Amino acid sequence: MIDLSTDYVGLKLKNPLVPSASPLSKNLDSALRLEDAGAGALVMYSLFEEELRAEEAMTDRFLVHADLGHGEADSFLPDHGQFQSGLDQYLEHLRRLKQRLEIPVIASLNGVSLSGWVELGKEMQQAGADALELNVYHVAAETIYSGDAVEARYVSLLSELRGTVKLPIIMKLSPFFSSLPNFVKQLESAGARGVALFNRFMQPDIDLDSLRMVDQLHLSYPDESLLRMRWIAILHGRTSLTLAATGGVHGFEDAMKMLLAGADVVHLASCLLQHGPAKLTQILHGMEAWMAEREYTSVAQLKGSMSQRNLPDPSAVERASYIRVIESYRPPRGVWR
Repeated sequence: MIDLSTDYVGLKLKNPLVPSASPLSKNLDSALRLEDAGAGALVMYSLFEEELRAEEAMTDRFLVHADLGHGEADSFLPDHGQFQSGLDQYLEHLRRLKQRLEIPVIASLNGVSLSGWVELGKEMQQAGADALELNVYHVAAETIYSGDAVEARYVSLLSELRGTVKLPIIMKLSPFFSSLPNFVKQLESAGARGVALFNRFMQPDIDLDSLRMVDQLHLSYPDESLLRMRWIAILHGRTSLTLAATGGVHGFEDAMKMLLAGADVVHLASCLLQHGPAKLTQILHGMEAWMAEREYTSVAQLKGSMSQRNLPDPSAVERASYIRVIESYRPPRGVWR
């Protein structure tokens, strides 16, 4: 019997496959189907700071101040007690998931500012979340912000939460840091328990007919996993944080590569949105078959065996590999004379 269990920020999981934040967790039936398909844990859909701020402004305008100067309109206003905010809905759904699921449930916050996030983290803790994934989605588009200032924003937010919330905190990062290993060590010192690599920024496009910027959702593709695999291979053994691979995993081959590089868990989203919960079961079966064929008995036995520290040639994940690949390319015959 192959032991697929792994550790995720102190949580013992039956296997490393974790559906990441996506619309799939908004529905209780979908969450139950993911658990039945074999998910080791579940990350809830993200609660967005901007949506909460917009909702608060709307509530303030239409429920709190709508009767100013018009006392006779008082009786026509909706009862504040009957209004359920986005936060209320999120917390209630979190409680339902915790009541029905046996696997750990991780809440997800997506924002950039300090205000309010500490209180939100406390409420998610009280609602029963097993851990908290903090997705600090920040695009540093102003010239006044240095790289140090951007990193300080993340560390400050983490430190504020860590001082109030006892839950394990996972920082979901983008790949756009000048020295990722150093930054990860900063997060470790500030109290993080894990990092998820990497967030997928949604890139705007230009419509050539209307000459407008347009937003488009593109699901991930397998080649995206290579960036995650490389940095996990570099970080494994250099930090005590849990390493989660997120982005580009579409089959058991991708998942196995992440684990060999040193990932503790592998997040899934796009492949589940495309193919449903059965894809998760298929990946699990593929992992077990691959491990059995090579006589691995557990995930712990193979995890990190292909990390930079364990490679005979550590330069394979650094600049030397870039040079070798460029020099190895040969154009098709007949294209260039």
